[in-house]
Amino acid sequence: MKTKALLLAGLVTLAGVAASEAQTVYSVNAVGFVNVTVPTGFSLIANPLLNGDNLVATILTGAPNGATIYKFNTGTGSYVSSTKSFGTWNNPLSIAPGEGFFLRNTGAPYTLTFTGEVAQGSLSNPIAAGFQIVSSQVPVSGALSADLNFPAANGDVIYRFNPATQSYTSSTFSFGSWSGNPQIAVGEAFFSKKNGATTWSRTFSIAN
Repeated sequence: MKTKALLLAGLVTLAGVAASEAQTVYSVNAVGFVNVTVPTGFSLIANPLLNGDNLVATILTGAPNGATIYKFNTGTGSYVSSTKSFGTWNNPLSIAPGEGFFLRNTGAPYTLTFTGEVAQGSLSNPIAAGFQIVSSQVPVSGALSADLNFPAANGDVIYRFNPATQSYTSSTFSFGSWSGNPQIAVGEAFFSKKNGATTWSRTFSIAN
C-alpha cells in the first residue's frame, strides 16, 4: 500500500485483550491525527478519521471564528452551510470519512488538525450518478484507482479544486486510464461525476 498513513503523524496502535477459559479475543484500533493546511479562500477538504458523531463541532475544533463550511447535497445539487461564530457552529452538520466539504477561510492560513480513529475492515462508500463530493475513507494518498481503488468507468470525470488558483482541474477516465493520472492527498476531497451509481469499496487494515 503506497504511502500508508501519510501525514498520520503519531499513529498509535491500541491492542485490547480479553481472556477466557475457552479463547482469547484481540481487538486492534488505530488512532492518530492528520494535519491539513488551510489557505486563505476556499479549500475542498475531507475528514480522514472517525471521530464520534463526526459533527463539525467535533472534527473542526481548530477552525477559527468566521470559518464557513459548505456541504454539497447530491440530491438537490445545492449546498448547505455552517458558520462558526463565538466558538459555536450554527448548523450541526456531520462530515464522515468518505465525504468532503468546502471550507472558506477569510483570514490568514492556518493548520487544521483532525483527530480520531482510522477506518478499517471492509469499507463501502455509495457513489451517486452525477456530481458528488467524495474522498478516501482512510488516510492514504496515491493514484486514484490504482492505489485508492476508486471504481472508474469510461466517461467518468473527477474535478479537483486548487486552493492556490481557486479553480478546478479535471481528469477523465477513458480506455482504462485517467488523464493526468490524478494523485489524491490525505485530507483531500474532490467532485466525482459518474454516469451511473456505484460503490467505492475497499478492504483496509493498518496491519498489512
